[in-house]
Amino acid sequence: MGLLSKIFGKKNVAERTGEPTLIYVPNEDEKMIWAIEKANLTLWYFEESLMQPKPEQTYFSVKVRIMDGDIGEHIWLTQPNFDEYGNLFGVVGNVPVDVTTVKLDQKIGVDRNYISDWMIIEQGRLIGGYTIRAIRDGIPDAEKAQFDESIGIYIDEGIDHFKVNFETPEGAILSLERAFDNEDLDAALACKDFHEEAKVMLSAMKMDFDQEIISSTAEVLELSFINNINENGFPKFADLQNAFPVRAQIDEDHYLITEVCWFPDGGISIQKLNTYKSASGWKVLGPVNEE
Repeated sequence: MGLLSKIFGKKNVAERTGEPTLIYVPNEDEKMIWAIEKANLTLWYFEESLMQPKPEQTYFSVKVRIMDGDIGEHIWLTQPNFDEYGNLFGVVGNVPVDVTTVKLDQKIGVDRNYISDWMIIEQGRLIGGYTIRAIRDGIPDAEKAQFDESIGIYIDEGIDHFKVNFETPEGAILSLERAFDNEDLDAALACKDFHEEAKVMLSAMKMDFDQEIISSTAEVLELSFINNINENGFPKFADLQNAFPVRAQIDEDHYLITEVCWFPDGGISIQKLNTYKSASGWKVLGPVNEE
């Protein structure tokens, strides 16, 4: 019995030749729910890459939810392709454990709404594979290297491909970084919400405040933001690779986003950013200073 079988039990593990070992995790697990959501938010990158693969992209696979009556099971499909309507086709890549409606090596078509993950191997490195990462996060640190070796994939935080817009917190952060790269101050200001940033800052300071204090604090924050750029120039992100491994919900309109950046020289930086869902989309507040 392999390492993953020992951890999760044979009932939840399917061993496969030439494929990552498949592990079943309860759907209610928060990390798995976020992994599936993240996979769908970044699916556009998988589709574009599949249409025009880069030389370094050596493997493509998609995970889908297969139903058998009231029973569902998430299964990886190899040789994936999409038709003109966006429907997914592929070959069942692992032996089903709970469902009998499909079998190994069967060619099937699946509605794209049932996609739960995707993965690309780029130069031996895992891109996507968010449910695999969620499983790996639950493994003790001392055993993560053995997990990686068992599936034959180099796993780090990866590179996330959220769309650069205000539809997601991560997209808002990428929009701000693009504005910096373009040295576009107006675009950078459009990514911010200084009024909400002032409220968050004043609340953290446990101060009594009213709308007038919020407004005056917001003005100071905006002027400070502009002055910092005028004095120090625009930060540069064009040559960096980004990943967003954690999205922590503070409340319905606030998320704390962890961003990992890789520099060309091999350096890594990690920052946590407050984001806010405004009437015009997600906005970036200030970074979190941790003691």
